[in-house]
Amino acid sequence: MAHPGGTPALRLTVLVGEQDGWHHKPLYAEIVHRAREAGLAGASVFRGIEGFGATSLIHTQRLLSTSEELPVAVVVVDTEERIRAFLPQLDELLAGGGLVTLDPCERISYPRTDGPAPAEGGRG
Repeated sequence: MAHPGGTPALRLTVLVGEQDGWHHKPLYAEIVHRAREAGLAGASVFRGIEGFGATSLIHTQRLLSTSEELPVAVVVVDTEERIRAFLPQLDELLAGGGLVTLDPCERISYPRTDGPAPAEGGRG
């Protein structure tokens, strides 16, 4: 059976360090909080196990001395208009460094078939 096409969307990925902070809280948590306040469809945070950035210093779980600064990716998928409207908030949050990528994608939502319905204001 062929799969129906999805809705055009934009994927925002923000790459920061796990220890990067914003007013005494993790930077990735502040990004998620602001994405929610902005009404974006959702945000997920992924913790890397190894990586390097502008300093070329490799951070990995295998080395105890650098395990505190693992890479973290915050991923948000929504319409291009909504994602681009959110970018000015990242200008402020990433003044200390970070990387943002934008990728066109298709959004395919699967409605829940069991359990409670999504919270009011939620989108599939």
